[in-house]
Amino acid sequence: MTPRSPAKRRGTLLRWGLPRDPAASSHLATFVVAAVVTVLLTRGFLAAAGYPQIGSGGLHVAHVLWGGLLMAVAFVLLLSFAGPVVRPVGAVVGGVGFGLFVDEVGKFVTADNDYFYEPTAALVYVIMVALVLAAEMLHGRRPHHPSEYLAGAADHAVAGLAGGFTPRARAEAHALLERAGDRAGTTQVRAVVDVVEDDSAELPRVAVVASGVVRFMRWLVTARWVPWVTVGVLLGTLAGSVGAGVAAWSEGADLPGWVVTGLLVSAGLSAGLALVGIALVRSSRMRGYLMFRRSVLVSLLVTQVFVFRIEQWSAVTGLVVDLIVLGLIAAELQQMERAVAVEPLR
Repeated sequence: MTPRSPAKRRGTLLRWGLPRDPAASSHLATFVVAAVVTVLLTRGFLAAAGYPQIGSGGLHVAHVLWGGLLMAVAFVLLLSFAGPVVRPVGAVVGGVGFGLFVDEVGKFVTADNDYFYEPTAALVYVIMVALVLAAEMLHGRRPHHPSEYLAGAADHAVAGLAGGFTPRARAEAHALLERAGDRAGTTQVRAVVDVVEDDSAELPRVAVVASGVVRFMRWLVTARWVPWVTVGVLLGTLAGSVGAGVAAWSEGADLPGWVVTGLLVSAGLSAGLALVGIALVRSSRMRGYLMFRRSVLVSLLVTQVFVFRIEQWSAVTGLVVDLIVLGLIAAELQQMERAVAVEPLR
């Protein structure tokens, strides 16, 4: 049998000339966080200001229009400039615009344009979850191909040829080249990176915040008691969510029965996975933490949807707790994976 050519082994997207950006997960996370924060701040501001309207004489300039304008600005930025520098800015501007847009989803799904439509919080949450799942399917399920790292290094070189390299930017480009390995074109891209002029002026970067959070999480999990506390916090949050839902239902809240049932079942599943993780972690720390991760994902992707349907915007606290717990678990898993990768070299 004739072996396949290297081009065919690269996959459809790469053959189409669509390498994934190695930093895409950070940009997409920035987009989602900006959108969520914008929704919460918009709702809070409007409530505090008494829901003012911009316009008179029968006209009302809804903030969905400002959201569309900001998304257009983000597209113009991303389509106008080459290189990686503009992407964090586009992620923030586009995320704010999308947040202003999706905040008015209640008007789009009701016949009377009801901004205060009760399931709005759950709808917004489901939309954000769908975005996260789409990003996970595109970037989290399959490791990057070496040619994608090479393309990322070339992308950094594009920005460097125009504006020079700070020590950090040059180190990032070289790190991508190392991960690209010995591929056709690596030597040439490394030569371009090496001839880029030095530039000590560091531009403000949105990604610095994200990388700082990641470093903090990795430092935090070095305290051995923290992971156990995170599981306890997760179980406590689940208990609080179930308690609030059952209390609202017992007090006569207008809730469909399937919402309360879904809350109880999903919370029970999430708690069960966490308890299985506790049982496994003594014999296999990796397996235990993978089970913890599944527990948090069930809570984030299923349980919190029902909680938002019941408590609406007051359910944000549980969401924040779940995200922090997921970050700690992810940081611990990264530490373990790194240790496994280094062990054969010793």
